[in-house]
Amino acid sequence: MSSQPRDEAPTGSSEPPTGPTPREQIAIAIRRERMRADLSLSEVARRAGIGKSTMSGLEAGTGNPSVETMWALASALDIPLARLLDPPQHEVALLHAKDLPSLPSNTANYAATLLSASPANARRDVYFIQAEPGQPRNSQPHPVGTIEHVILGQGAARIEVLGQSYELHVGDYLTYPGDQPHEFTALRPETTVVFIVESR
Repeated sequence: MSSQPRDEAPTGSSEPPTGPTPREQIAIAIRRERMRADLSLSEVARRAGIGKSTMSGLEAGTGNPSVETMWALASALDIPLARLLDPPQHEVALLHAKDLPSLPSNTANYAATLLSASPANARRDVYFIQAEPGQPRNSQPHPVGTIEHVILGQGAARIEVLGQSYELHVGDYLTYPGDQPHEFTALRPETTVVFIVESR
């Protein structure tokens, strides 16, 4: 994962420190939620219908979990799957598609990637945007506490916020404070974007 702009280096030391790998993040989350539920490793493995060695490998960060295994673990722990996958949050974060951890299916050509879990007591509105190169779309600050999530589906786009410029390509995900002025520019014809506006 990377929160650094693709084309411009940060002007300050705003880049978040290097953290655990996606697999390590999942391992930490599984252990955290198991301990919170006060369950043994063996008991969670039994409830999830997986081997104890598989469970041990997942907690050690050496396993390669499938989406089915992770759903089974979430069910065994009686929690939403997002609790085991939610990536670390930063004020502005750009995640490139090639760097995102995904959970492959054991039964189909299918993979799931959690981009962001909804916080408690938040409303999320989803918009599909079609844009063409030309005049940038300037947005004034939304109400305090607003967070915007952007997923680039087709084409390319640039978003400027908090004095930084972020270039998005197909599959990239950007989140930033929507209560600050921000600007959107399509860089290629027929650019499409999904905007999710989160209000608290």
